[in-house]
Amino acid sequence: MRETNLIEPIDLAALIERQPTVIIDTRDAESFAAGHIENAVNIHDIFTYLATSSPEGLKELEQSFAERFGEAGLSGQETAVIYEDSMDSGFGQSCRGFFLLKYLGYPSVVVLHGGFRAWTAAGLPTTVAETRPESKIFPRSEDGKDLMIDADAMMKALQDSAIIKLDVRDVDEWIGDSSSPYGRDFCPRKGRIPGAKWLEWYRMMKPTTSGSKLKNRQEILAECATIGVSEDTPVYLYCFKGARAANTFLALKEAGIKDVKLYFGSWNEWSRNTALPIESGLPY
Repeated sequence: MRETNLIEPIDLAALIERQPTVIIDTRDAESFAAGHIENAVNIHDIFTYLATSSPEGLKELEQSFAERFGEAGLSGQETAVIYEDSMDSGFGQSCRGFFLLKYLGYPSVVVLHGGFRAWTAAGLPTTVAETRPESKIFPRSEDGKDLMIDADAMMKALQDSAIIKLDVRDVDEWIGDSSSPYGRDFCPRKGRIPGAKWLEWYRMMKPTTSGSKLKNRQEILAECATIGVSEDTPVYLYCFKGARAANTFLALKEAGIKDVKLYFGSWNEWSRNTALPIESGLPY
């Protein structure tokens, strides 16, 4: 059986009963307060944190989230479970949490497939009670460092046609009409990384009776085939800040694509460095 990084609601309910589990809710504080999975810890910073890929930026990123995850109760002995509202409504924020934990080398991480909507659709219980986790020492490791690339690595990849540079942003960002989901002019430049292919992140998902979920392996591979990506194709992903790209990262790994890396700084960083090239308009 193929290993998966997703867990269905009913399986999570069983997991909570049999082994140490830390559940992390990535939604905003208001949504969390209105109802959440029992004992979940709210870390919305997973979604809001804007990272840069400079050595200083990565050091700050690592220190910040090692501290936050330790405060949530992760010591390396627990399975970390990450969720958002649904797979297509939170811009991939649960998958961003998954990616951060894998990057920091955490040994056991899963994403609640379908998010909070799937949990409630399954009739499973929720609470409004405040969670008070026991703080632990987070076990940082170098094991996941090769999952992330910086701006220099992306720039070098522009000269390597074997590496697919994959932009998964919304269409208005891809053609250069808008700079980000935060607003049309949030970033100083609009456009895309030269030579990038486009596969909008929504295409990794499909509707189900319990909300949007990731497509299955064959469906994801079929989507990837439209841009020349197979299981053996190296793929460098980016979006605006690494959330939608993290959703796609998880989808590609679920489909068995072997070499997938994420440019976490993404367009928010690339667009602010005028020395870095961009394209805009319709590709020809």
